[in-house]
Amino acid sequence: MNIFDEYIDKINKILLELSKKKIIVLPDVLKSINAEIPPLQFDYDISTNVAMVLSKINKKSPLDLAELLSKEFKKNDPLIEDIAVAKPGFINIKFKPIFWTKFIIQIINQSKTFGINTKEKKYNYLIEFVSANPTGPLHVGHCRGAILGDVISNILTFNNHKVTKEYYVNDYGNQIINFTKSVYYRVREILFKDPFPYNNPDLYPGDYLVDFAKNIIKLNKELTFDNFDKIFDRLNELSIFEALGLIKKNLKSLGIIHDNFVSEKQLVLNKEVEKVIEFLKTQNLLYKGKIKAPIKINDDQWIEREQLLFKSTEFGDDKDRALQKSDGTWTYFANDVAYHKNKLDRNFDFLINILGADHAGYIKRISSSVHALSKKKNKLICKVSQLVKLIKNNKPYKMSKRKGDYITVDDLVQEVGKDATRFIMLNRSSDVELDFNFDTVKEKSKDNPLYYVQYCYARISSVYRNLNKDINSNIDLNNFKFEYSKEEIKILRKISEWPKCIDLASNKLEPHRIPVYLYELSSEFHSYWNLGKDMPEKRFINEQKNISDDKLIFLKSIANVVKSGMDIIGVETPEKM
Repeated sequence: MNIFDEYIDKINKILLELSKKKIIVLPDVLKSINAEIPPLQFDYDISTNVAMVLSKINKKSPLDLAELLSKEFKKNDPLIEDIAVAKPGFINIKFKPIFWTKFIIQIINQSKTFGINTKEKKYNYLIEFVSANPTGPLHVGHCRGAILGDVISNILTFNNHKVTKEYYVNDYGNQIINFTKSVYYRVREILFKDPFPYNNPDLYPGDYLVDFAKNIIKLNKELTFDNFDKIFDRLNELSIFEALGLIKKNLKSLGIIHDNFVSEKQLVLNKEVEKVIEFLKTQNLLYKGKIKAPIKINDDQWIEREQLLFKSTEFGDDKDRALQKSDGTWTYFANDVAYHKNKLDRNFDFLINILGADHAGYIKRISSSVHALSKKKNKLICKVSQLVKLIKNNKPYKMSKRKGDYITVDDLVQEVGKDATRFIMLNRSSDVELDFNFDTVKEKSKDNPLYYVQYCYARISSVYRNLNKDINSNIDLNNFKFEYSKEEIKILRKISEWPKCIDLASNKLEPHRIPVYLYELSSEFHSYWNLGKDMPEKRFINEQKNISDDKLIFLKSIANVVKSGMDIIGVETPEKM
């Protein structure tokens, strides 16, 4: 139940009737009319801009038209208690308390579906996220993007879209050769006491490679490690297997499970790069040419070579992009184009890529390729996950993947837990940097948003527990005729915004809206709960250890929304704290 959409429908019906009676003039298409919660100082339930939208075509000032429409709205809706016009022409509406009684009955009866937009068209999404090189454990730099992709998937799934979660395994190229060589040296270190060549900057010196090497030795006793070139293919396969196993373990500790893992190496071996090159040739989108030096590189430091170029500028990119080097080998971009052709061939309606901050400059080129391959401009949606700054004891943590002393996902989860990691990583928009303060996320106060939301659910659960009732059980709403107080209606107004929150989070792919909304709802609840300290009549459980049915149902409506939101985020709602 979305009261804002329902009220816009009501407004439109009234407007059409007024138009038929020649009282007002309407445009050919009714659009830009909205319904929102008005600012708190007005103490009204819903506000609409309809008078401002229609003032010009009706040759009336917004205020005059608002006065006219207000009378018609009140005449046609028996649930309206009061209407007021506010500058520059907003119509603010207050409903009778019985409106909220009807509202709460509906959301209790629809507890599993409240918030879902049943009117919108449903799509099939492929969401690619994390896709870190399989050369070691995930670190905090991957963590935010992993949670972002997972919760976007959860929101879309909640809203009845079909979602596939995918990890692209970059298991091809020089970094994988160096990674395999690093494992080889660790094996030699264990078996033959050969010193690991720490002075080689191309290698991966992290201690986790010792575990990889031990597992490979233990499970592959037939292998000999006296010649790297001879053993490369098999060792490469085993090393990638170990790395992916660790990455999957890291992701599972965050509550993340992908549906697919797609191998770059397999795409190359299947000649998918050559296939996409041939396709682009048939579309006349390739040519031989030279690329000028990038802006940050001087011309005298850049050698122009003839390469096979993709006409990406025809699709919004800054410059055409190389697909094949002068020596005939494919560029990384060519492999990526082949991968996205592979995605498109699987017939998803939309592709979503979650990118790290260091890949933001890659968006135009990969978007241009998808546009060219699909002939649809907005087929690919890229979301950037900005940097996370870890702070502990008022000091920043620093990390370096090469040196092996970075902070892993497991380190973070062991320190603060999965729930705090997921909730706090989502607590700000993904396009701004985030400070993750270890000390704050352990506090039991309103400064810790996770605690404050979980405490809201635990408080409600305690009421049910004291009455020997199960918070997860159904409630009988027969003969329900109660009307709610001003303080309770304030919270019900906030609950009514839940479908709008889901809509925005789903359509804009902005999952931070969920924890922000839950914190605001929990704050409203805690303020109301605290009234009972000084006003016994406001307490949920009275002196006779009873609770009225209206209060029980009221609490249930809050708990349902909190539980729904926390499930989307992938965070627990404990009944005791």
